[in-house]
This record gives sequence, C-alpha cells and structure tokens, in this order.
Amino acid sequence: MSDRHPTETTDEMRQAMDTARRQGLQKDLRALAAHIRADAEDQYAGAEPGWQAGVEWALWWIENTASQLTEDRP
Repeated sequence: MSDRHPTETTDEMRQAMDTARRQGLQKDLRALAAHIRADAEDQYAGAEPGWQAGVEWALWWIENTASQLTEDRP
C-alpha cells in the first residue's frame, strides 16, 4: 500500500470481513457434516449399537455450531 494514499479500515469493513469469515466457516462446517453423513450412512447397517447415535450427535453439534455463526448478526 502506498504512503500517499493511506486507507483506514472502517467499522463497516471490519464487520463485512467478520461476516464473510463466519459465512465461510459455516459453509465449511456444513460441507463437513454432509461428508460425514454420506460416509456414515453406508456404515450404519453393520455398526455396533450406539455408533449411529454418536454420529447423529456429532452431526447435530456441527449443524448447531454452524447455525450459531450467523445467528443474531447483521
């Protein structure tokens, strides 16, 4: 950046960067959940008792975390 044209980072710019970062993380978490779900569905038939419940809980936690990233945010 040139010293002749200094750029100040405004609150709006910070907020936009934070929102973009949160949306990117949210997208990544939801993609992870989709991959886990797809891989796990093939394994359910031969799985030990309780395994499916553990996977479902992990998927719930990932989705809940992803949802909270943009909840109550402008």
